[in-house]
Amino acid sequence: MAVQGPFKVAFGDVFPFGAFIKGGVEAVRDFDRSTKENFVQGRDKDTGELVWSVEVLDADPDSKGTFKVKLMAPVQPIPPEAPNGFPFIPVEFDDLRVTPYVNSQTNRLAYSLKASAMRGPGGAKGAGRPAATAAKDAA
Repeated sequence: MAVQGPFKVAFGDVFPFGAFIKGGVEAVRDFDRSTKENFVQGRDKDTGELVWSVEVLDADPDSKGTFKVKLMAPVQPIPPEAPNGFPFIPVEFDDLRVTPYVNSQTNRLAYSLKASAMRGPGGAKGAGRPAATAAKDAA
């Protein structure tokens, strides 16, 4: 089969109405290497980069609930800034990839999403870049 593993998709194909971050960026736990006392952050099996996660609201009115998008980056990504008075942050994801899988609890088709970066709609400057890069540009 020609398609194996995650396949690349355009942001607008997955989120035609846009997307919003709810909360912050969190490190993803490596469940195989972590113990109860020692947290080990996961690494992407393809790139070796650290794995981070953001909770996302799909702006599609028919969408139900929230879901996670995993980000691969050497340092914790910085979300774009929220518009004044708005509780959620509009966001777009670069190099978005989808991995279909069967949810073992529901026996239904589900999707895992991962991206290389996030930014504000239209590519707001500084949004979604690693902290080290944003700090370097500010200097």
